[in-house]
Amino acid sequence: MAATEGQWVLMATGRTPTNIAVIKYWGKRDEALILPVNDSISVTLDPDHLSATTTVAVSPSFPSDRMWLNGKEISLLGGRFQSCLREIRKRARDFEDEEKGIKIKKEDWGKLHVHIASYNNFPTAAGLASSAAGLACFVFTLGKLMNVKEDYGELSSIARQGSGSACRSIYGGFVKWCMGEKDDGSDSIAMQLADETHWNDLVIIIAVVSSKQKETSSTSGMRDSVETSPLLQYRAQTVVPGRVLKMQEAIKNRDFESFAKLTCADSNQFHAVCLDTSPPIFYMNDTSHRIISLVEKWNHSEGTPQVAYTFDAGPNAVLIAQNRKTAAHLLQKLLYYFPPQDKDLSSYLVGDKSILGDAGVHSMEDVEALPAPPEMKVPDQKFKGDVSYFICSRLGAGPKVIADESQALIDSVTGLPKGV
Repeated sequence: MAATEGQWVLMATGRTPTNIAVIKYWGKRDEALILPVNDSISVTLDPDHLSATTTVAVSPSFPSDRMWLNGKEISLLGGRFQSCLREIRKRARDFEDEEKGIKIKKEDWGKLHVHIASYNNFPTAAGLASSAAGLACFVFTLGKLMNVKEDYGELSSIARQGSGSACRSIYGGFVKWCMGEKDDGSDSIAMQLADETHWNDLVIIIAVVSSKQKETSSTSGMRDSVETSPLLQYRAQTVVPGRVLKMQEAIKNRDFESFAKLTCADSNQFHAVCLDTSPPIFYMNDTSHRIISLVEKWNHSEGTPQVAYTFDAGPNAVLIAQNRKTAAHLLQKLLYYFPPQDKDLSSYLVGDKSILGDAGVHSMEDVEALPAPPEMKVPDQKFKGDVSYFICSRLGAGPKVIADESQALIDSVTGLPKGV
């Protein structure tokens, strides 16, 4: 390692989107390698709205590996981080930065400790796949720093060993995680079904019902379901294979009716598996159920699906509208039933705020003047404060390197997170 020993810090920063499964992953056939019991399919969300940003730094002066998440130091001793770190170090290549006088041989990467700082621009551990974005970003950025040349399929296999769903965040658009058949997991990788431009009419509105950390983590919930739920085995072996084929067709043909029916049915079955688990797992709450009821009644009244809903392991609703006009109608209905607790509309909808204009909502007066949705039986009932806020998003691209060093989360001189 050239350059004055211990006097340099080498960094890379990346940004990786989160993804939301429309055909769910729930249950592992191998806990250590994180191999799933069924294929899954997801949509990647716009990283401007939901993403993890990670800076990884190495220096001969670092005495140990350290990590900070959203400004707080967390342990890096967990097997998942160590697996990803080991696999990337194994694939590292020679690196040289002539300008800084840094030269690293591939065998030297293992001797260098890493500092990792990661930030999610959305709630962590609340059922919005924060671990998927975070682990995928960790693997992607570490790979860039260590000059790894593996293709995205290989990177997805490494990310999977950190967090199962993370393998799907290595790509943009629509992504399939193939469960694979081999015992070593080498064929359990993600593949892109279509990029984010393939079906760009879709608009996604997320109702953040709770940003609190969930009571039952996905890892322990899955383990309990595999051990105790007969429905999980039936779902994985009998139901999902057919659904995956139909979903691939729906995506290919941009067939929203099929896409919506499959998405809603699979979300409901996933939560049925959670209830079939002993002891039962409750990820959704009353607000989640009210949002499902609102969408189901609207879809039924129109005679064809307008909106799809899906819930991961948490109470937050991910609502996918077939186009912008439908999304604006959806937002009107949501704001009618779930008006903000205070008078601040600007922080109640984040992401693509222009959808408020499409919905004709510019002020709290406009929210209060919204008409009751005709399809609801008890239109005067409102649930102020039951939704924390909404995020309006769309399909997005996969991970990218952030070259602007001012956006790095680690100080290039101290090697510590900025502000620490």
